[in-house]
Amino acid sequence: MRLHVAIAVGLTGGLLFGLAVSVSGSPTLLAFVNALEPLGRGFVNLLRMVVIPLVATTLFVGVAGMGDLKKLGRLGALTVGFVVVSTFVAVPIGMGVMHALLPLASDAAAQAVTGAAAEAPKLPTMVDFLVDLIPSNPFQAAAQGALLPMIVFTLLMGAATGSLPEADRERLLAVARPVSDALIKLVYWALWVAPFGVFALAAQVTARAGWALLQSLGVFILAVLIGLVIFTGAVYVGAARWWGGVAVGRFLRACVGPQLIGFTTTSSAATLPAILQAADRELGLDKGIASFVLPLSASINRAGSGLFQGAGVVFLAWLYSVPLPAAAIGGAILSTALVSFTVAAVPSAAVVTLAPALGHVGVPLDGMGVLLGVDRIPDMLRTAANVTGHMAIGTVAERIGSNKV
Repeated sequence: MRLHVAIAVGLTGGLLFGLAVSVSGSPTLLAFVNALEPLGRGFVNLLRMVVIPLVATTLFVGVAGMGDLKKLGRLGALTVGFVVVSTFVAVPIGMGVMHALLPLASDAAAQAVTGAAAEAPKLPTMVDFLVDLIPSNPFQAAAQGALLPMIVFTLLMGAATGSLPEADRERLLAVARPVSDALIKLVYWALWVAPFGVFALAAQVTARAGWALLQSLGVFILAVLIGLVIFTGAVYVGAARWWGGVAVGRFLRACVGPQLIGFTTTSSAATLPAILQAADRELGLDKGIASFVLPLSASINRAGSGLFQGAGVVFLAWLYSVPLPAAAIGGAILSTALVSFTVAAVPSAAVVTLAPALGHVGVPLDGMGVLLGVDRIPDMLRTAANVTGHMAIGTVAERIGSNKV
């Protein structure tokens, strides 16, 4: 059985069992659900165990592997800049659409799980927030779960490593790459026990919320879909038309093949051959430019994941009755956008790496288990959106990067 199918089965079983407990009110079934609590807590701890080293090593390898940023040249700077800006646009779109659709969700779901919510941390002022991004001790920050300062340190360390002579840089990367690969393998192992953890978490929540949780999860998926459509149309199609100079119809026709592959495989890497072929045959992009820009974009462009994570933060904050004041939203956008660059090429990695943003606003990480069970559909949608982004970046690089404007 495939992993996503097994997780879906675990979620379905947990939802149905929890619903049966809610409807029947049986003390015996309720006692059994309560007995599942250690299993759910252990699964969440397993995810938390992997998050910090996974984010750190993946980000370090990605930044350091690019080499000296000056050597990337105009095309590299254009690609990285487009990805960064589009990601910071995607996250608030996901948050905004989810917030707008929350009235469609059932308040009973939020009321039922309020008791499981953790106390929200006291939020710092904006000045304190920016100062605290610079950790006096990055290892202590990581040990305390302060992932955002650790991410800043990792970014700076990766950039510094990239500026070293090639021999020295490769020695560090020769250590970091196997560590990153091992952690990705560990994530795979963690996800293989996910069906049981998801069953336990879903059963507990649904036993309290009943049908309300099912309705609310449907609203979440709808919010992700609407957000991705808005973002893709406004940012990616708009960029291809106005900056890339490609007619909308032509661009969309070129994207269909890669989108279908991305939608079914949920892997940007798997779509790369189709993207390169479409860029050549359908869009007529220069092969030299496309061969550099498109693989780079496929490795770092995760704006669709950022939008999903932004929606996830708002949804889980609502579900656990955690307030999101303006100061918290700013930090959540920043942490979500930064962490989205570290999303690894493993199933549901966008859910696992939600931890920094959730921790910043005080949302319990238990919510990740609920989202894991329904992540297959959003994963397909955001991968198709990311693929469209790769194509859009290629058209912009062809026109602007090669001085055709």
